[in-house]
Amino acid sequence: MMEIRNAAAAMMAVAMAGRLLNDVVSFFVFTALDVLDVVLCYVYKLADYTVEWEWRPCYCSSSPKDMITGSGKILVLESGGASKVVSLSSTRLHLEDISDTLYHRPSRLAELSRSTVNELRRLKRAHAAAAVARRAASASAAATLTINATIIQMLQGKMGAARHMPSHTAPRWSDCACASCNPSASPTTLFVRADGPKDGGAAEDVLFIHGFISSSAFWTETVFPNFSEEAKARYRLFAVDLLGFGRSPKPGDSLYTLREHVEMIERSVLEPYKVRSFHIVAHSLGSILALALAVKYPGAVKSLTLLAPPYFPVPKGEKGTQYVLRRVAPRRVWPMIAFGASIGCWYEHLGRTVALVLCKNHRLWELAFRLLTFNRIRTYLMDGFFCHTHNASWHTLHNIICGSAGKIDRYLDVVRDQLRCDVTVYHGRGDKLLPIQCSYAVRSKIPRARVKVVDGTDHLTIVVGRQKAFARELEEIWKSASR
Repeated sequence: MMEIRNAAAAMMAVAMAGRLLNDVVSFFVFTALDVLDVVLCYVYKLADYTVEWEWRPCYCSSSPKDMITGSGKILVLESGGASKVVSLSSTRLHLEDISDTLYHRPSRLAELSRSTVNELRRLKRAHAAAAVARRAASASAAATLTINATIIQMLQGKMGAARHMPSHTAPRWSDCACASCNPSASPTTLFVRADGPKDGGAAEDVLFIHGFISSSAFWTETVFPNFSEEAKARYRLFAVDLLGFGRSPKPGDSLYTLREHVEMIERSVLEPYKVRSFHIVAHSLGSILALALAVKYPGAVKSLTLLAPPYFPVPKGEKGTQYVLRRVAPRRVWPMIAFGASIGCWYEHLGRTVALVLCKNHRLWELAFRLLTFNRIRTYLMDGFFCHTHNASWHTLHNIICGSAGKIDRYLDVVRDQLRCDVTVYHGRGDKLLPIQCSYAVRSKIPRARVKVVDGTDHLTIVVGRQKAFARELEEIWKSASR
């Protein structure tokens, strides 16, 4: 018994030492990356000006800029802690949700300083409560109009383009210009893969939405071929490449907001195919879009199947967008998937460098992988990973995953209270990117939701590698929803 206790104590000590080492190494590594990203900012400004004779705004500056309202101007309303951007057009006010994580990402040193003074702030908080309340009331009455200058420039350029010319779709010098990354199809609709009866005999429709840095092939190369003949005769299956990914348009002036993504799905699937009611199957980031669609069409959704939904309930007193950013990208060197997520979330110019190396040269990488693996690699996963632009991935990540922090709670409440559809949530027990607690948190909001944790799977293998079993499970979900 004593030996067991000693072994447990030793293992605990090793684990604590490992966490401490990870924290120390992570601090120095990410402090260096903070500096490197600033250097790369100037490098890309010079490169952009040299190649394109202009440089486009980036989010390095966190200083706000006041705007005066008027024709063609931009109003920013601070309400409930969320930044709302309103662009004025000749026909209507257009509201877009912009995540503050785009332009407010404190450096590692700044975070350390903040944690050091937190205790002092806590001691002062009680004395300052009355003054804070007075300032908040005054600020509310004053209706201050502030926003990051970069967003102002981007929206002004987008509005000007809308008045005088088509949306900017030409790839930047650092983006790939091949036919698969820049399709010749309509720039106003997504790439859609539609399977099912061709004679209009389908009884029901199913919409598949992929996750971050992926494509419709995540579904069409896995579960689509494994549906039974009965299912293929009964259901129309729609899989989309989201805006900015795969073979869909990648407009350079888009902010890739939740509104834009949802409207493109409506324009590309629901309207042209006359979809009136449908099942939804969504993976990871796609789960947020699925919830937004379900709330917008509460009477049309027949079942909702979410795989590894990125739902992090925000504790009281925390700013939702910043909390989700820290959970998704904790700035740790280990595990490696957390390190990769942190590079993509926190560093705008490092992320652009990764896209330049991998995405612009994806054909070379694909050839190398095929040679090294004797053509055994799952190329459809590579296609989804490589076929995007940094502008699309950067804005989608922040404006959808981080920026939707406050919306998901409301969406889940609507699904619980107003929708009657079945809700099924899948999660891989070995998922290192999004913890299982995300799915259990969904069930805590929607008690009727069924959570299925699959042993021996992770964020991708929840589908890939078990596509036959998953196809059968989906068929059962759809049949049950139709009874």
